[in-house]
Parts: sequence; structure tokens; C-alpha cells
Amino acid sequence: MRFLENESLKPYNTFGLDVKARHFVEIESEKELVHFLLNHEWAKKPLLPLGGGSNILLTKDFEGTVIKLSLNGKRIIKEDNDFVKVAISAGENWHEFVLWAIRQNFGGVENLSLIPGNIGTAPIQNIGAYGVELKDVFVSLSAVEIESGQVHYFTHEACEFGYRDSVFKRANKGKFIITEVTLQLTKQNHQLKMSYGAIQDQLKVDSVSEPTIQDISNAVIAIRQSKLPDPKEIGNSGSFFKNPVISNGQFAELKSKFPDVASYPNGQDHTKVAAGWLIEKAGFKGLKRGAIGVHEKQALVLVNYGGGEGKELKALSSEIQEKVKEIFGISLEAEVNIL
Repeated sequence: MRFLENESLKPYNTFGLDVKARHFVEIESEKELVHFLLNHEWAKKPLLPLGGGSNILLTKDFEGTVIKLSLNGKRIIKEDNDFVKVAISAGENWHEFVLWAIRQNFGGVENLSLIPGNIGTAPIQNIGAYGVELKDVFVSLSAVEIESGQVHYFTHEACEFGYRDSVFKRANKGKFIITEVTLQLTKQNHQLKMSYGAIQDQLKVDSVSEPTIQDISNAVIAIRQSKLPDPKEIGNSGSFFKNPVISNGQFAELKSKFPDVASYPNGQDHTKVAAGWLIEKAGFKGLKRGAIGVHEKQALVLVNYGGGEGKELKALSSEIQEKVKEIFGISLEAEVNIL
């Protein structure tokens, strides 16, 4: 364990916001985490577990203890001719894991390439992209209960996954720290997901007619890099808002007023509307306001060009929500956790 005081969190959040943590502890194993929670005085203060810092907007200094999870490692716990179950430590980088899986010819996560963040936060958010969500390959996870220090195991059902949602954003919010995630991947007969037109278009650009999981990953990476800024160059957290899901009746009314609305079917009775389209039509795409703004290529991405503050980004996000509601009658929900 490593203990620091008044530590800047700028290196630990992808927005690159320079706020401080009163106390900061780096944890490298589940055993260390349990020991810290049960025995250290810093664990009695408000706690903020931090993985890759890719899904958080820090608006002020944190007066409690930030727990930086640096648990690393992965292991195959079961496999046969068709499937493999892999347990991955919470501190592993998500994209690096995806690349590793593809090198082993393990399929199921290729559409989730280049999503920022670490393994431990992936189930909280039920990360997803291009027709695939984490829940599609999820088996179980281990998590330490903050109050008791006890290790709990959560099945797929117990996680109550929804669209960018899980029980860890609702009933169990702030109660557990995830330490390991187990996924089931395919070893052969991979079920390639290519329903999104952008993937098909990119495969044509790449002259690929019979794609492999590597080809799908390459296509997704190319698409994301063409639209989304690299957090190492421009501070951002990827998609700031969820794509709103509305009833088909409400969508029909919306489409009558805005025939070019970007949307996707969401079950029989609902439609998912592209939040980026709403924000762009509301006039925010490419907005630059001092050190912050909305990315010029993807309106769904709020950015910190350098030196911006979290409270400025929060105010901009609220302004976007109000304008979208005023024009379209749709409420945008933040995908990013705002603290």
C-alpha cells in the first residue's frame, strides 16, 4: 500500500482536472483492500474508489480518501473446445485486456475495443458499444463490502444489468469495491456483431470481406479514433450522456418534427435516440468556451482543452440538458459520475 496526503488527482482522471484528494491510498491486492478497510483510520472518512478515472467528473477537491485500485493480473479458470472463462483483476486496463483476448483468439469483446477505463468499473457502467454490452459476456464478479470488509460474489442476475446501468449504480451504489471480474469468451464459431453501419463501412474501407474478430476490433478502433479525442491529448471521458430511450409513440411525434433524427430500435415498444444528434441539433457541437467545450467531431463528448475546471464542465452539461429538453422534450441523463 502507498499512502499520500493532498495528492493531485490530475494524473488519475481522463478529464485531466487538477483537484486534490485529502488522503490517497494505492491498493495492489484484494487482501490489502480488506486490511485497509478494517484497520486504517483513513477508511473511516468518505471513500472514493478510483480505477482508470475515465467515467468521472471531479468538480472540487475530495476531502475524504481516494482509493486507487492497482490490482493486476488475469487467469483462465475454465475452458473447453468452445468457450473460456477468464478472471481479470479490477486494475487491468479494459482495452489492453481486449487486445490480449484477441491475440488468444478469444471472441466476444472485440466490439468494445478502445473503451477507456479499467476492468473493475466496466460492470458498474455495463459498458457497451456497436451492438455489444459487457453483460453479453459477463459471468460473475468479486467485490469487497466497504462497511464490513467481507468479500461478496455477484452472479449475472445479481448485477441487474440495464442500459449503462447495474445494481452498483442503484441499490449497491457506494457499498462495494469490485476486485475481479469473470467473463466467458468464445474460442471458435465467434458470433460477429456487425449490425452497425459504421462497422460495415469501415470493413469496406479496409477491403475485408470475411472479417475475423481482429478485423472487427480494427474497424471499431478506426471508427472511435476518427470521432473521439485521445484523453492523453484532450481531456475527456468519452460519451458524457446516455442515448435516451423513449416510447415509440413519443418517437413518432419526434420524427414528424425532425425527419432526420438519428435513432435505433430498442425492443418492440421503445426507440433509442442518438444523444449526439440531439446535442448537435441544439447547436453545441464544436462549442469552445474558454478552456472547455464540446468536441468538434462528436457532440456527445465534452472536453477540457487544458486548465478547465470541473464545475465549468458541469455547468455546460446542465445547459445542454436544459436546451435539449426545451427543443425536443427529451431528458438527457449523464453517463459520467459527477462529484
